[in-house]
Amino acid sequence: MDVNQLAVLRELGERGSVAAVARALGVSSSAVSQQLSALQRGIGVALTEKQGRVLALTPAGRALAAAAAHVSTALADAREAVARFHSDPHTPVSISSFHSAGLAWFGPLLGRLATSGGPPLHCGDKDVARSEFAALVSEYDLVVAHRVPHDPYWPASVSVTPLLYEPLDVAVNVDHPLARFSSLSVSDVADEPWIAGHDGFPLGEAVNVVAASAGRPLRVEHRINEFFVAASIVATGAAIALLPRYTMAPREGSGIALIPFTQLRVGRQIDVLSRPETLRRASVRRVLGELRAVATPPS
Repeated sequence: MDVNQLAVLRELGERGSVAAVARALGVSSSAVSQQLSALQRGIGVALTEKQGRVLALTPAGRALAAAAAHVSTALADAREAVARFHSDPHTPVSISSFHSAGLAWFGPLLGRLATSGGPPLHCGDKDVARSEFAALVSEYDLVVAHRVPHDPYWPASVSVTPLLYEPLDVAVNVDHPLARFSSLSVSDVADEPWIAGHDGFPLGEAVNVVAASAGRPLRVEHRINEFFVAASIVATGAAIALLPRYTMAPREGSGIALIPFTQLRVGRQIDVLSRPETLRRASVRRVLGELRAVATPPS
């Protein structure tokens, strides 16, 4: 049964004629008759009958019209529930992020929400290949994802909120000869042993940008996706890597220095992905606004 057809049947019972129903709904009389005929074919019993010059409801039609009133009430309740859900600033929100962004932002984000009376936040870590981030919107309200600029853009089926562009700097041991420079050229690092990520992950793709600028493959000694593991190897002096400037800024005593490139622009774009309808929720918009504040890089 079609909800619109049920509504037409109910209107006929209350208004008494096809013409009156047509005027009330702003449609033609033939459109009303077509809706009633389609409903009757689906039900399989007579719902209307001629009484003189007007079309009236049969007992089955009156019973179904009464049920249609209950359906209309239930739909109104459902719409109201959805409206309250969308407007409620305290509806829980779920968010996922790749590891380095989660480490840098989840703590401050939770702190800001707790201080300001924000909605409950449920955090999850999902460090996946770039092509798999978009699918996570079926599991989480907000998905913090990253890609290098020359990667394919996110699918049109998801809403994309740009968060920030984060440069990737050359990470070296503090005692490495390169650590004394304030910036580096591609030729300075082309012959060094490298740590790169696996194919399809942003760290691996970013190192390919350096190789392309050098005009030859780099000497990749280690394939590691996890930035923290890569940093631990860099700290030994065994290899160099590209590490994010903001979310992986080395702490004092880490044994690592981050040095930017002189002329090469290497970095990752960090975006927040979601289903389009998810952004209608006030609580989701609140969390997204707080996340953008937390992720603002230092000036």
